[in-house]
Amino acid sequence: METRVSRLLGTKYPVIQGGMAWVAEYHLAAAVSNAGGLGIIGAASAPPEVVREQIREVKARTDRPFGVNVMLLNPNAPEVAKIVIEEKVPVVTTGAGSPAKFMEAWKQAGVVVIPVVASVAMAKMMERAGADAVIAEGMESGGHIGAQTTMTLVPQVADAVSVPVIAAGGIADGRGIAASFMLGAEGVQMGTRFVVAKESIVHENYKERIVKARDIDSEVTGMSTGHPIRVLRNAMSREYLKLEKEGAGFEELEQLTLGSLRKAVMDGDVVHGSLMAGQCAGLVKKEQTCQEMIEELMAQTAGLLGDGDFWEKKSVFLGRTSDKGE
Repeated sequence: METRVSRLLGTKYPVIQGGMAWVAEYHLAAAVSNAGGLGIIGAASAPPEVVREQIREVKARTDRPFGVNVMLLNPNAPEVAKIVIEEKVPVVTTGAGSPAKFMEAWKQAGVVVIPVVASVAMAKMMERAGADAVIAEGMESGGHIGAQTTMTLVPQVADAVSVPVIAAGGIADGRGIAASFMLGAEGVQMGTRFVVAKESIVHENYKERIVKARDIDSEVTGMSTGHPIRVLRNAMSREYLKLEKEGAGFEELEQLTLGSLRKAVMDGDVVHGSLMAGQCAGLVKKEQTCQEMIEELMAQTAGLLGDGDFWEKKSVFLGRTSDKGE
């Protein structure tokens, strides 16, 4: 399962774990990296020195590549960007904005930079800014979402840029990975599936809700504020949507969700917590170690794509002269 993405990252497999706030910490990141994927620390709004500690904890547990997800709207982002360089983090993924102002320093330090994009225009902009690859994330994903589906976004981004494209949003098994490759991606980012990993610190109540989820159990809150978030249905999401329908203002809605993700992840509050999960939650049926999970995913994908013949055919279709995504 070698592609431009796996070679770029230095990983065995072209699989990236999503940089989920409160979820993507050092236990999970190290386990994913040791299993052959790319583990990610979600810096989110954590204090910079906490991010540094997380990075060092990952280094103590694996000698394989890993990354940090930098949320660019975070006021601490400039300091986190410096810590990435100081701690010699191999890979950075970014969200909620453009990493252009950090790009030169990261590139000089040899950091692989992979922004998350939700449109073709953003993908082109990131390529011009010097991104090594882009993550095209569809609205099927959990947490903050864009407006395009993975099915439509990935092939359009793949047609628009020359850097490798990583698909994200609604991918939970080998069928999703194989489909992503068919659409033009050369790697995948997965979040919801890794939430239920045995190495994940997420409360068992949260994990159980994902494992028991049906296809219709996710909904989107925050459409009225311009910050849509996909979660699993519960009392909190129902109250939020009710207030939105009644025309509640941003401050009232924000007050309802204050600290709600932490409540779900750390306290197991599945009633008033924010149960961020993608539409693929209904495909997640069991808790596994990261090693078991990734090996199963890769076996499923290989069974669908066959041997290297797929990459040769894909290259011909895309008008490229060599295989494996080049």
